[in-house]
Amino acid sequence: MPQSRPLTYARLVAAMAMWGGTWIAGRIIAQELSAPLAVASIRFLVAALALAAVALVAEGGIPLPSSARAWGTVCGLGFFGIFLYGLCFFFGLQRIPAGRGALVVALNPVVVVLAAWLAGQERMTRRKALGSVVALAGCLTVLGNGDPLALLRGTVGLGEWLIFGCVLSWAAYTFIGRQATKSLSPLATTLWGSLAGALMLGIGALVQGGIDPAAWSWRVWTSMLFLAIFGTAIAYTWFTDAVHRLGAGHASVFINLVPVFAVLQAAVLLDERLGLPVLAGGLLVVAGVWLATLQKTSLESKA
Repeated sequence: MPQSRPLTYARLVAAMAMWGGTWIAGRIIAQELSAPLAVASIRFLVAALALAAVALVAEGGIPLPSSARAWGTVCGLGFFGIFLYGLCFFFGLQRIPAGRGALVVALNPVVVVLAAWLAGQERMTRRKALGSVVALAGCLTVLGNGDPLALLRGTVGLGEWLIFGCVLSWAAYTFIGRQATKSLSPLATTLWGSLAGALMLGIGALVQGGIDPAAWSWRVWTSMLFLAIFGTAIAYTWFTDAVHRLGAGHASVFINLVPVFAVLQAAVLLDERLGLPVLAGGLLVVAGVWLATLQKTSLESKA
């Protein structure tokens, strides 16, 4: 039975709320554990198992990468989008609030637009350029905790740099993912990338040490399961379905809701209160991203 359009929109908004919640879950884990890599590894292992179940039902099987190059691409996805992103995410959240981190990472789409332009893959327009400038100005304000010139003064801390590392690693993941989906479905791509990243994070956890799951609190376990089931498996599946039904350009605009949900949930669940200058910077980021990604061409929307 065809899914109704309102239900598609409801699931899409719910997926954005789940992605906003990943920042709260990540902050809880980062605050309670000095060595969070084992949690990150288990998160993506559980997510991969959930995605495998979805793939078996939706696609009738789990396709394997068919060449050495395809396996290399999967490993690249695991390294940049899972392993490196996970390092920056958890160790960054040990140092800065979840709401601020989410506002910085809201810059993701603009960085992808700029990278695509520099690589000659997309044309730069005045609207995209204006949106990029506005979003970057907002990001500098958030990174500087209200001072957009803090970066020039060298007063931006390690936590801010690590969260900005999330932006760069996700941009790399996006471009590698475009190559991977030429031979694998989006679901299979995420499944194998998650497994590769979980293995890398597991090795990192063994090197880091301090692994004692029996000592993890219920808050850590609940947060990890939320990240795996809701933040990865369900949210990704619903977003992918929305892209299929509404088009990539239409669905991607909703990603601007993620930092909004993150700030609201951080205020309610973690009692975080961001200053007005930081919130203003976050609004600039969201507005700039909206400008830079507005109105994809009809060809892109049908991709």
